[in-house]
Amino acid sequence: MTRTEQLLDELESYVETAKYQPLSNTKIVLNKDDILGLIRDLRKRLPDEIRTSQKILSNKDEILHEAKAQAESMVNEANRLTEQLLDEHEIMQRAYDTANKLIEDASAQAQSIVDRASMEANEIRTSAVNYTNDALESLQAIITHGIDSAQGRFDQYLESMKESYEIVTQNRNELINSIKVEDAPESPV
Repeated sequence: MTRTEQLLDELESYVETAKYQPLSNTKIVLNKDDILGLIRDLRKRLPDEIRTSQKILSNKDEILHEAKAQAESMVNEANRLTEQLLDEHEIMQRAYDTANKLIEDASAQAQSIVDRASMEANEIRTSAVNYTNDALESLQAIITHGIDSAQGRFDQYLESMKESYEIVTQNRNELINSIKVEDAPESPV
């Protein structure tokens, strides 16, 4: 398991074990520093994962280089055989046939190696991109959940402040009305 996968598991575990907000079965309380620390660690690890993928992709070039070197060696061998057999016509004809066959075989083998290396490199690149996309999608979901949770807490706080404001306004009005009643002259009976 890579360090990136471990960090994602820690984020998921952290969210799963977080305490619920009072009177809620869906909203949780998260420690901002802990979440930000895990996110920073994840950001640091993603470039390592990408570098690993690039190293794997760079092996493609080595395979291509080896295939070309092997093909070149086969061609050189075929040319050497051709030069040795130039003395007699029948031997010369067989040398050409052998050389051409070696060249065709070497070319086919080199193309097969190149095709296989390209296919494997593309599969690895696609896997790395998909893995990174999945990791970022998980991170987005965690951040969205954190934003939703913070918005819920803010909404509750704002509602509480509005209620307190209404109570203070009501108390002031009662106080002002009681002063007005005391200052009013008594009406004759």
